[in-house]
Amino acid sequence: MQIGRALRWTAARHPERTAFAGRRRMTYREWDERTNLIANAMAGLGVRTGDRVAMFTANTEVMASTHLALQKLGAMSTPLNTRLSAPELTYCLDDAEPKVVITDDHARHVATEALAAAQVRPVLLHAGTDPVTGAEDFEAAVARSDATAPGVTVAESDPSVMLYTSGTTGKPKGVPRTQHNEYAASSAHVMQCQYGSGESTLGAMPMYHTMGLRSLLSMVLVGGKVVEMPAYDAARAVELIEAEQVSALYLVPTAFWALAQTGRLEDVARSVRKLAFAGAPMTSTLCEQLMAQVRPEVFVNHYGSSEIYTFAIEDHAPRKPGSAGRAGMLSRLLVVDPATQDGHKQLPPGEVGEIVASLDSDEAFAGYWRRPDADQKSIRNGWYHTGDLGHLDDDGDLWVDGRVDDMIITGGENVHPVEVEDVLSRHPEVGEVSVVGLQDDKWGQAVTAFVVPAQEGADPRALAERITTWAREEAPLSPYKRPKNVLVVASIPKSPVGKILRRKLVAGDYRLRTGSGEDAGARTPS
Repeated sequence: MQIGRALRWTAARHPERTAFAGRRRMTYREWDERTNLIANAMAGLGVRTGDRVAMFTANTEVMASTHLALQKLGAMSTPLNTRLSAPELTYCLDDAEPKVVITDDHARHVATEALAAAQVRPVLLHAGTDPVTGAEDFEAAVARSDATAPGVTVAESDPSVMLYTSGTTGKPKGVPRTQHNEYAASSAHVMQCQYGSGESTLGAMPMYHTMGLRSLLSMVLVGGKVVEMPAYDAARAVELIEAEQVSALYLVPTAFWALAQTGRLEDVARSVRKLAFAGAPMTSTLCEQLMAQVRPEVFVNHYGSSEIYTFAIEDHAPRKPGSAGRAGMLSRLLVVDPATQDGHKQLPPGEVGEIVASLDSDEAFAGYWRRPDADQKSIRNGWYHTGDLGHLDDDGDLWVDGRVDDMIITGGENVHPVEVEDVLSRHPEVGEVSVVGLQDDKWGQAVTAFVVPAQEGADPRALAERITTWAREEAPLSPYKRPKNVLVVASIPKSPVGKILRRKLVAGDYRLRTGSGEDAGARTPS
């Protein structure tokens, strides 16, 4: 099955069902016609099967509809992170060599600067009200087109999308995915999250990320409704959930945390019956709060990546808060010695190693875009090396202990940040917490907790001292795992999809809260 055909067949089954709710409200019949118009407009600009079309826009209907339209041509949709700097965007454009680039008012300035510096010279379309020099109006180009189905035969092996990784360890890497990959991943998502016909979801996760695409495509498969949300705001999310009677949420834990901070989870519970999260572990405290106040029928922890959508699924997250569960329905995984090259041997329960996933999965990519160096590092003998550390418990469930690069080695002992974060999150005065290892003359690395207070107004230094004392005297942590430093900060740096960026904390990229004229920190006596 191909994605464009899936949309067409859903429109035939449910032509009058609401498909998209936002500034442009459409039924499935209207969405099918709208994507035909866009596809024919792209074809008129010379886009052919295999060509790239880059989108540097907010998380809007234009992005969603263009992505679906490109599926009808077998072109490679290339959505790009609107938080990229101009040099980063220039790199991605020159790397992808798109035939067409689409911008909007939100991203126009960065896009203009990046294109001026780029080697490529794509056709530029602008979907906005502020004119851009050298760009044609997107809607005008679409209006000149027609709504008949494009006469293009698209194969399962043809391209669907190329997602760019965050580039935390170097230049962003393109992850090409086929029609087959995307249909398999979306079908698995429907089944693993137990979606039913006519479901509705909040389109809050950005569509340049695999979570955003899965929210979009899973609704197409079940004839469901996507509710537009260009930028995530928790208070606005509650309003949309109530107005559109959203039934399923798929968000990162930090988005759920912000939702809980509104104090309106009971309002969310009136329509939402299914919860799923990905992108990072969820603390047991937040998991328990969502279970108690939303009372979902389904509560899934999804663990995966852009390269292979699903690694593992815990289909009832409150059963073992923090566990990633078992391999997904189309997946196989192992925990192995990180240094392994050829033989991939499962480590015994309790022993920490690198999590690897089989590339035989229908959800798995075939390799990075023009990056043999990245392939050599991550692809070994049919297995994808995730760079994540984890272990299996005695029941065979997977626990993700952090990134290989995030491991803290203090006094010769290994400390996994996620384990410490989960314990510290139970302190009633902790809103958010991230744990890293900072360089220390005595310990090599000192376990350091960065804390955002649960409530405004507390004296930061006194709060840091209370948390330090609690961690030393009451928290169930081995002595070497207890934070040597607790720093109270205004916020914790995150990626656009909510992943904590520990590297920024290590680099000193944070702002301390201050109180009584003193730095907001406390240190355990050495």
